[in-house]
Amino acid sequence: MSAEPGGHHAAEAADLDTVCRHFGISVEDYLLPSRGQIQIVDETGKLRPAEDQGTEPGHEYPLPDDETLMNAYEQLVIGRRANDQNSALVRQGRMAVYPSSHGQEACQVAAALCLGADDWMFPTYRDSVAVMAKGVDPLETMILFRGDWHGGYDPRQYKVGIQSTPLTTQLLHAVGVAHAAKLRGEGTVVLAMCGDGATSEGDFHEALNFAAVFNLPVIFFVQNNQYAISVPLAQQSVAPSLAHKAVGYGMAGERVDGNDLVALMAVLGRAVELARTGSGPLLVEAHTYRMQAHTNADDATRYRQDAEVQAWQAKDPLNRMTAYLQGKGLLDDAASERIAAHAEETAKALRDGLNQDPEVDPLELFAHVYAHQTPQLAEQEALLADELSREGDAK
Repeated sequence: MSAEPGGHHAAEAADLDTVCRHFGISVEDYLLPSRGQIQIVDETGKLRPAEDQGTEPGHEYPLPDDETLMNAYEQLVIGRRANDQNSALVRQGRMAVYPSSHGQEACQVAAALCLGADDWMFPTYRDSVAVMAKGVDPLETMILFRGDWHGGYDPRQYKVGIQSTPLTTQLLHAVGVAHAAKLRGEGTVVLAMCGDGATSEGDFHEALNFAAVFNLPVIFFVQNNQYAISVPLAQQSVAPSLAHKAVGYGMAGERVDGNDLVALMAVLGRAVELARTGSGPLLVEAHTYRMQAHTNADDATRYRQDAEVQAWQAKDPLNRMTAYLQGKGLLDDAASERIAAHAEETAKALRDGLNQDPEVDPLELFAHVYAHQTPQLAEQEALLADELSREGDAK
């Protein structure tokens, strides 16, 4: 996936000078992330003084409005409840696997809510909460993890790619959609999600390089949850941060506290605005933590200590946002009860839907392998149909 300057679709060079003149800073200051991560609300739920938020000239982030924050908080509560419900459904045998994002829900919610109705999102296998927050029906979101043969929802309807199990392939898909949108003259922004482990993959390099050379409206959102399954970040990269990788491609990078929903909404919201107005791709790294195991098949105690997990529990994004909104007088008992009831409705819908055994037609195995069925598949389908018929007669 190379981008040759002399090719038929030669790239429009990113006019970084124009962008930097707008902010009154140098190209280097625009491309490099702020010296510290952006954090607007501290771990106790208190608003940090402006001078302590980690911002620098050209990297300022105004507070999102109250309505935006309340909507985001509601999705945060729903996401936590859905995570816990899905984990329970796995233990009950109603789903084959579930990669929980418990503790990462702030990243999930901000990723979905920063986008417009016509913008695309490409999630990873751990981003079910983001998929639901983008408007996909919760049950349709989870069908994939039950083991059904299809992804559960129509990507075109919701402008959400099917959750990707192969690592990092979704970044290439995101870049392709952004390239197509630009060629058509559409104002689409694409947000491509990945984890820290994905930054060690070749597809990561190819996606970022192509997006930068062709000046595409893509935001690469890296949820750095400290582990690529069992491999800690220190054994993957010695870069000052993953956000610093952006400068090598000629795109701007930023790092943000991934458990601070306010900061995430601010940083990703600004990134979408910049991408939409022609500033090219951006990379945002969010520092967060996977509180639970990689999946239900993983034993996280083999590669991390309980003390580490407990330290991150104090940074819980849900507790932090609850305290912040209560401190602002935006979240009272009535609002909390309404939001909790909405979250329970989502959990009930998941229980009711996934507790129903799907009607399985074994012959569907052959229906969508090729556009035109091969003679070999037709023969196999006929053999299976005959066996099923004889089993039916035997009953």
